[in-house]
Amino acid sequence: MKLLARLLFALPVVLSVVLPVLPAAAAEIAGPRLQLSTRSLSFETPGQQKSVRLENLGDAPVLVRSPRILAENARSDFFIRPVGPLAIAPGQSATLEISYRPSRPLGGPGQPRQILSALQLPTNDETWPRSSSKEAVSEAEPGPPIASLALVVSADPPLLSWIVFFPLLGIPFILLLPASRAGMSRGIALLTTLVPLCLSLVLYRRFDESFTVAAGNHGLQFIEHLPWIRGFGIEYFVAVDGLSLPLVVLTALISVIAVGASWSIPPTQRLRGYFALLLLLEVGMMGVFVALDFFLFFVFWEVMLLPMYFLIGIWGGPRKEYAAIKFFLYTLFGSVLMLVAIIAIALSSDPSALVDGTPVGHSFNLLKLAYANDFGAGSARSAILGLGFAKTMWVLLFIAFAIKVPIVPLHTWLPDAHVEAPTAISVILAGILLKMGPYAMLRINWMIFPEATRWAAEAVAILGVVSILYGAFCAMGQKDLKRLVAYSSITHMGFCLLGMAAFTPTGLSGALVQMFNHGIITSVLFLLVGVLYDRTSSRELDDFGGLARAMPRYAAIFGLGFMASLGLPGLSGFIGEVLVLLGAFPVYTVLTALAALSLVITAAYHLTAIQKIQLGPFNEKWRVLLEGRDLTARETATLLPLAILIVLFGFWPLPLLDTIAGGVKDVLDMVGGR
Repeated sequence: MKLLARLLFALPVVLSVVLPVLPAAAAEIAGPRLQLSTRSLSFETPGQQKSVRLENLGDAPVLVRSPRILAENARSDFFIRPVGPLAIAPGQSATLEISYRPSRPLGGPGQPRQILSALQLPTNDETWPRSSSKEAVSEAEPGPPIASLALVVSADPPLLSWIVFFPLLGIPFILLLPASRAGMSRGIALLTTLVPLCLSLVLYRRFDESFTVAAGNHGLQFIEHLPWIRGFGIEYFVAVDGLSLPLVVLTALISVIAVGASWSIPPTQRLRGYFALLLLLEVGMMGVFVALDFFLFFVFWEVMLLPMYFLIGIWGGPRKEYAAIKFFLYTLFGSVLMLVAIIAIALSSDPSALVDGTPVGHSFNLLKLAYANDFGAGSARSAILGLGFAKTMWVLLFIAFAIKVPIVPLHTWLPDAHVEAPTAISVILAGILLKMGPYAMLRINWMIFPEATRWAAEAVAILGVVSILYGAFCAMGQKDLKRLVAYSSITHMGFCLLGMAAFTPTGLSGALVQMFNHGIITSVLFLLVGVLYDRTSSRELDDFGGLARAMPRYAAIFGLGFMASLGLPGLSGFIGEVLVLLGAFPVYTVLTALAALSLVITAAYHLTAIQKIQLGPFNEKWRVLLEGRDLTARETATLLPLAILIVLFGFWPLPLLDTIAGGVKDVLDMVGGR
């Protein structure tokens, strides 16, 4: 305490000495100091003209060489006056006039919806970052300092940011509710998940299916791109394409369904904390599917970890702590591998520039890592553990993402997490989280390391088939209905890997369709398990029978969901699997035949579940609990939209296939499709 008192007494004395010196020190800074009036200019209409003021705050002349435009699209969209070098005396300023005159319409069919350019001003002001080594005379003498600002034209509002972060708005309102009104958190959570769903449907409605990489912007739409942590070359970069858009819509839909499925949780069970974590979880899930900066992607990936851990560990079943810790450790192990790979890849990348033209020595931009860097066997990057750099990074990332799929033998966390998680969390886990693994593989492994992907393709296909068969045999031996559905997910996600490894348009399309349709079907199955467990506190197959007579509406949707899961033609589960088999058969004939064999096993355990639960004599011990207690209005509201989608995409998968077509082409162009 005496030391603290002395420090507090001395603080005014120190400040009285230091503060008068600071302005004087600032005034004595020598040399040119170029300051821009803005770091970003936004244009709305063709012909619009804006200006930026260049001011010299130093005591020496600022020299600006000829300004230049750094652009992803046509360089003729922006014109600058004056075009020649500038010399700005101390205390003086100059003005650059920038006009937007596009060479093609913005936002038309097959045309970019955003133009992201940068104005770079080579200068003699050493406080600005230096340009890349491409302009350097030697490594000891790097290129000139570059002052820069972003030039942005967008035909769209920032829809993606609203979709990703809107659920955060509901969290403080939920947490500030008094305990006596904890039930109101249900309505707040429903509202803050309905808004992203509506916006995602607007996103889908405005999505241009004809826009691909060849048209510009790397095939991306609804781009939001700005510097985030400029000193480390990290950006806030979100966008969608054919790979991610269906998963964005699926995430928004399943999040609303999960809120509805959580309606029966009583206020006495920490209801406010539950819904706050659920909304935070949606932010992380949505962010993963739209993030295109590697560091930002990792942040969103990690945002999912803690909410899911607590949602299982606090509101789960009897072995919730074990299941939550197991989930946490598996996921954390994958996150560590991913972080190591992110750092190594970024530090090994070529010099680049941020979206506003700021030169950086490395890049976290996933598109630049894919299209502007060569990590192949011919690169100068050193080998690690006997493997080339690209292959080593590929393996690290593949393991990190395989845990989320999950692939055998990295799957053991999944059955425990599903069985112990509340119904709504099981729905999210199977409906959304399992899709992040295959999506991340396509977005990162397949795009950044195409040569390593071709090297590992057969191993991926083998792992996929092993997962297909292992999951099917394990599911067939289950007595717990929820565990049966959990193991069936391993089988279905194995088909995704097989289709991805085939490198054919049909196979990859089937994998993406399977990801989307599995999210819908498995959500229905876990909701159905939850309805039964809420009434009876049992999930054992042998405990039931004859429910079709006692609960006919429940039996109808139960039959629809399980028939879709086994791949009945005319329902959505059939389309993805048959496309994978058709696309993979010419490439992996034996493996595809083995995968097809699993369809028989899958049909066997699905039909067994239907027979044991819905048919036969009614178990009299459930008469009081189940007789006349068919689906409630709330349960019907959560199940019916998904049931409609199962039938719709079973008979008419064209909207989904059209949406993913551009993304499929871009991936296959990168990896060298067959």
